[in-house]
Amino acid sequence: LLDDIVLTHSLFLPTERFLQQLQQQYPGGPPARWEEGSGLRRKRAVLAVLLHFLETYKGLLQEEESAGKVIKELYLLIMKDTSLYHELEDEIIKLHQLVETVELKVADETPPPNKQVKPLFRHFRRIDSCLQTRVAFRGSDEIFCRVYMPDHSYVTIRSRLSASVQDILASVTEKLQYSEEQSARGDALILVTVASSGEKAVLQPSEECVFTTLGINSHLFACTRDSFDSLVPLPEEIQVVPGDTEIHRAEPEDVANHLTAFHWELFRCIHELEFVDYVFHGERGRRETANLELLLQRCSEVQHWVGTELLLCEGLGKRAHLLKKLIKIAAICKQNQDMLSFYAIVIGLNNAAVSRLRLTWEKLPGKFKNLFRKFENLTDPCRNHKTYREVLAKMKPPLIPFVPLILKDLTFLHEGSKTLLDGLVNVEKLHCIAEKVRTVRKYRSRPLCLELEASPAQLQTKAYVRQLRVIDNQNLLFELSYKLEPGSQ
Repeated sequence: LLDDIVLTHSLFLPTERFLQQLQQQYPGGPPARWEEGSGLRRKRAVLAVLLHFLETYKGLLQEEESAGKVIKELYLLIMKDTSLYHELEDEIIKLHQLVETVELKVADETPPPNKQVKPLFRHFRRIDSCLQTRVAFRGSDEIFCRVYMPDHSYVTIRSRLSASVQDILASVTEKLQYSEEQSARGDALILVTVASSGEKAVLQPSEECVFTTLGINSHLFACTRDSFDSLVPLPEEIQVVPGDTEIHRAEPEDVANHLTAFHWELFRCIHELEFVDYVFHGERGRRETANLELLLQRCSEVQHWVGTELLLCEGLGKRAHLLKKLIKIAAICKQNQDMLSFYAIVIGLNNAAVSRLRLTWEKLPGKFKNLFRKFENLTDPCRNHKTYREVLAKMKPPLIPFVPLILKDLTFLHEGSKTLLDGLVNVEKLHCIAEKVRTVRKYRSRPLCLELEASPAQLQTKAYVRQLRVIDNQNLLFELSYKLEPGSQ
């Protein structure tokens, strides 16, 4: 019950108020004011909740200034009792360690040192940044970002991940030395996302954390309202050159293992509470769902990567061989218990632009046709993904689940019942939500151990897997498909 409340309290009580309630429940004053033993019991109860809260939230609290302030006050109150209540010594020592762990400096209020700039997924496609081990993102983390102009020139800005559109435009304006006079004339800049399909959307000044919500091949453009209609995608997003990539040279085992290793890093970075915030639009909002959104973006990226590689392969024999290799990669990912990669590859192979390539599929050996049919049955959504759930239930950690299905389940729980009934908290709903979130904890309860060599060839495969070049424009994928096999039905 304690874990249920700590995981889901933001649905019915904001963090700051939750902590204030906790502070009010901590009995202050001399022990004589309380009946014998009751003060100790209440103090121990409050400590139990606070310790569990800190263990669960950890790094997220660095983003919650108001919550951190309440915790500091409560911490100082508890530390005063150290000499009075020797029975609480173990809990107080643990509290002190946790407060230090989450960097809630109580005595030292000096500003933290400058944080290192973290690279996002497709950040400049630099090999050195893409090979870095992935670490969790927080809203205050700083990243570099390119913002393009209508003529496809760009400025590079350094920005917080949680920066608002208004903040980003202020940085761009400063870089461009955009004058106040131009702004006064009505030529103020707006921030626009432009997808590879040419689709455009104006971002509102108050929107935050836009970097992790961009599509795979979407880019930020700054322009005036007059030049909005002239915005077009970057040339590299619409000009496709067929040809061999690293996948034709790499072994299926190597590609699959590097996919699993990378996706494990991304999955491990997601805080349990991101699942709750993402589905229930919690108080922290997009600032604290960045890691989850990056994993979802990567899932979509792998799906489109499968179609891109096949449709850029011009020779029929070579394309059939690549199709066979991709099915092998899916099989090895399943063996690695990386169900995210497995699902994404199978969905990619079922893309209409790929599945219509009749001549390519006919050249696939019968053994691989049968194997792919089994994979399709496993990913079949019938009866609420029954087959997949049965297979997953038999797996032991570590494993990477198909994360979109967890979000679907949480959404169903949210929409299927009310959080408050007649002013009372629906504890059964909170328990079901917490149980689903606890499965994530279980999947990550053991470390992933994959033996990956550090040879030049392996590093090349690793770099390829971590910075996939993909086409996410379905119309363009169909064009390529019809060029390869015009008559296929």
